[in-house]
Amino acid sequence: MVSTFGSLQTAYSGLAAARAGLDVTGQNIANAGTTGYTRQRIVQTEVGAPAQTGFVRGTAALAGQGVSVDAIARLASATLDTRVRFSAGAAAYADTRATGLDQLETGLHEPGADGLAAKLDAFWSAAADAATHIDDPGAASALLGAAKTVATALSAGSRSIEAQWSATRTTLGTQVDQLNDAAKQVADLNGQIRTAVASGGTANELLDQRDQLTERIATLTGANVRDNGDGTVDVVLGGNPLVQGTTARTVALGGAPMLAGSTTDAPMLRWTDGSAGAVGLDGGSIAGGLSLLAPANASRTGGALAEAAAAHDRVATDLATAVNTLHAAGTTPSGATGTPFFALAAGVPAAQGLSVVPTDASGLATRNAAGQFDASALSAIAAVGSRAGGPDATWATFVTGVGSASRTATSEATLTGLALTNARSQQQSSAGVSMDEENVSLLAYQHAYQGAARVLTAVDEMLDTIINRLGLVGRS
Repeated sequence: MVSTFGSLQTAYSGLAAARAGLDVTGQNIANAGTTGYTRQRIVQTEVGAPAQTGFVRGTAALAGQGVSVDAIARLASATLDTRVRFSAGAAAYADTRATGLDQLETGLHEPGADGLAAKLDAFWSAAADAATHIDDPGAASALLGAAKTVATALSAGSRSIEAQWSATRTTLGTQVDQLNDAAKQVADLNGQIRTAVASGGTANELLDQRDQLTERIATLTGANVRDNGDGTVDVVLGGNPLVQGTTARTVALGGAPMLAGSTTDAPMLRWTDGSAGAVGLDGGSIAGGLSLLAPANASRTGGALAEAAAAHDRVATDLATAVNTLHAAGTTPSGATGTPFFALAAGVPAAQGLSVVPTDASGLATRNAAGQFDASALSAIAAVGSRAGGPDATWATFVTGVGSASRTATSEATLTGLALTNARSQQQSSAGVSMDEENVSLLAYQHAYQGAARVLTAVDEMLDTIINRLGLVGRS
């Protein structure tokens, strides 16, 4: 009789386990399209037979007592998650650089009619034409117009680079705020997960949230994640913890707010506590942005934007120096000598301070010392365009370098993007919801539930017979 009643509990445990399986399967199906969701499975074990005490002759072997649901497992892979975070940091770094360099290259308008190279060519051609038609005011006016166009193009290009630099820094400021917010959320979730794990509860949804946040942090900074074994994780930047257990540190974007001051005060990420030193970054979009904002250097291998601005300044300076030297050797119609053709304003970048000194033909060096027409100065100016090491050569070298860097960055972004896609695919194949698999599980748990219900019905009918029908034989 005791064994018979025990069968009720055995059958009920099967019902409960099947019901739990149906609930978890339904949860998976409901979240098949939820970003960051990791599929779950129930963990069940058999319940053994009760221990026998003493020796009873003839006692039959006892069956087990059903099944128990021990946990709801989250089918995540720490190895695949780590690979995704690493790939996300590398891809974000490469993509940030590729985007910045592509924008820079596009702004140069090279090759094309809107590029500086075409405007320099037009200036040299106008100088040659003015030398050929030395007494034509129209040719002189065309030369001055071409010179002003070159100055305007250099100024516009320099200001465009400054605007891109400022926009990139603003974006970095926003990303740093996002980083601090994500770090705080991870620390808070660490505490919640540790409490849930310690109490024997389930923290699967909290773990999903935390994994999304740590991946976001890795995308921003290339951070590493270290499991502490108590439900919490540490997030590490360059060997220093950003998140340690339930404590989150904060970082700040320091350095000059404008390109003009970045040479002596380069933008950098700093800790706001302790020594307030620089934060080591192993990748991520913040590191990519900082690399674009780095100052120029003597070897011309500094930040792409600062080097581009410096290249504009070099072209402006070379142009003014070369043309002024030749123009000063001639004489204007009024008899003046040593007159500059270009002027460079003080206190501003050379590319933005370049201006044309003559306002009309009377300011051009079209005479000799005797007051006769002399085209030698203008002819020499026209030849500057083909001079080795001249402004055209400086500009061509710069444009070629930007194009090469942009192609390299784009190629790297493509490769790291493919690596990230592959890592996500492997992660998804392990942790993502497969509707085919879930439908199979759904059918299996349905049959298990029906089978346990039939066992329960059979035991109930047997008990009814034993309790209500036995002992009635022979009664009238």
